[in-house]
Amino acid sequence: MKKHPVKLLIERGEGLHLDFKFGISDAAKIARSLVAFANTGGGKLLIGVNDDGTIRGIQSEEEFYMIENAAQNYCKPEVRFTSKEWMLKGKKILEVDIPVSGNKPHRAPDKDGRLKAFFRSEDENLLATGVQMKVWLKYYSDKNINISIEGDYKWLLEYLQKYSTITVNEFRNYAGISKHLAEDILSDFVVIDVIRMEMNKREAVFSLK
Repeated sequence: MKKHPVKLLIERGEGLHLDFKFGISDAAKIARSLVAFANTGGGKLLIGVNDDGTIRGIQSEEEFYMIENAAQNYCKPEVRFTSKEWMLKGKKILEVDIPVSGNKPHRAPDKDGRLKAFFRSEDENLLATGVQMKVWLKYYSDKNINISIEGDYKWLLEYLQKYSTITVNEFRNYAGISKHLAEDILSDFVVIDVIRMEMNKREAVFSLK
């Protein structure tokens, strides 16, 4: 017997592209989830499901309107989404599908109400780093990126060939440059696909592709 689509999603568990919400009561908070998915690789929200996968169900149409309000009024720029309703064990589940955006970075209010960009890491929404912001802005910019084969650019490539990985703080400290310049150089290499950037809960780590 074919499994219900919602059951299949629940069995996957929360992760990079899937988040469970038992309900929605805070438009700003759900906006952070929307922008994190849109900024990363897209994803789904299952509304009416507890973190442990228990099906709770939604009580009214209010959840949809809260998401619509969050997407239109709390996400800057607006995040597009599609949704569908499922019935499972007599309970209504709302599935919200957020595609990866071609208009990054999207921002949403942080806990203090300040607009910030968020990204998805494992099963969490985290604040975007300075390098990630510059990568997004450069990727969607019309300006050309000029790479030098001397100076700090050359130093970085030689370091990565020898030691494999580096962080922003390691680069700025070892090369004796400002954080702003370190982020600029790293983001240049990421955008032209020479360096790989891997995000974790603490910082970004860079390595040669």
